[in-house]
Amino acid sequence: MLNCGSSSVKYKLFDMAPGGAPTVLAQGRVERIGTDTAIITHRQGGDTRQATRPVFHHHEAIQLCLGMLGDPSGQGFDPRAVEAVGHRVVHGGEAFREAVVVTPAVKEALRQLSDLAPLHNPHNLAGIEAAEALLPHAPQVAVFDTALHARMPPHAYLYGIPYELYERYRIRRYGFHGISHQYVARRVAHLMGRPASDLRIISCHLGNGASVAAIQAGVSIDTSMGFTPVEGLMMGTRSGDIDPGALLFLMDHEDLSLPELNALLNRHSGLKGISGVSGDMRDIEAAMDAGDERARLAFDMYEYRVRKYIGAYAAAMNGVDAIAFTAGIGEHSPRLRQQVCRGLTYLGVRLDEAANAQAAGEAEISAPGAAVRVFVIPADEELVIAQDTVALLRGRR
Repeated sequence: MLNCGSSSVKYKLFDMAPGGAPTVLAQGRVERIGTDTAIITHRQGGDTRQATRPVFHHHEAIQLCLGMLGDPSGQGFDPRAVEAVGHRVVHGGEAFREAVVVTPAVKEALRQLSDLAPLHNPHNLAGIEAAEALLPHAPQVAVFDTALHARMPPHAYLYGIPYELYERYRIRRYGFHGISHQYVARRVAHLMGRPASDLRIISCHLGNGASVAAIQAGVSIDTSMGFTPVEGLMMGTRSGDIDPGALLFLMDHEDLSLPELNALLNRHSGLKGISGVSGDMRDIEAAMDAGDERARLAFDMYEYRVRKYIGAYAAAMNGVDAIAFTAGIGEHSPRLRQQVCRGLTYLGVRLDEAANAQAAGEAEISAPGAAVRVFVIPADEELVIAQDTVALLRGRR
């Protein structure tokens, strides 16, 4: 599994033997690609190795990843042992509703979609082309972050602008974090012992980037991120929902250019912009405990918006069976989970305070007998990519 960003490559090597549980054989990352101080971290068999060296492009980074595979004694790894490569691709637009085997036509479609995800898709494509060159025998599979949301109904994904603009530019809600939300929905169904087709799940992916998804019968019917990842919840450094009129006002009165406005919304807003402290929830909570009122305001705004979206999505699905928290904040902030759930008792949410405080890893934190069950689900997007890759390729045989 490869996840290529603008200056990083993350990888995991899975054993996906038929009939057995997926096993992670090795994993790691290359950071600061494009510099002469790139950091390579590799974990395998209880051993962790780290190195710093020049790495200037994704092809070189992936070549290094392959070179790190093998046992700690230095035994070589035969790249032909890799049977397939699954790639995380951020944006599939309306063209891709599920994982696909990469072909020249698929790559051309990804190039055309780069206008919708200029910070992501070109790097995802670079990773695909590097893997093709280094592992020419292995099928390449693209798994899309937008795919889970691709079946949203038009009344949920369209904006209230002239329909011709949707036809011309495909301006609509696409949603993101779909791979994470998909994993959460699968795990919740498993833990509840019920098929996903019978469940209404609200998945809260709360990290530096954050989104909420309403998943009914295994399908995302609405999600908080939209045409871009700026829409929806307030995040670490992103504003989330804001009146477009306020942006026009700011552009006029602050003489902001489009790049400056983009930076304001994406890098200088959210928790960081309100608190003046940090975009990291751990720093926010520490500042709150020290009496910082702006940090408390940032926390309260963040929590309120999460709770508000949960309420909206319960209405959209005419109820909810389970709520799940995932990603860095969702997994590691008992205080946030507690505050969110305290405001949802009208839905039938009752929190087990001790279970919430002690939750480590996958856990149920709702009180016994609660009408709505609440879970903490550690994110595992890599496993979804591996599973979808294997399912697609085995289905073609």
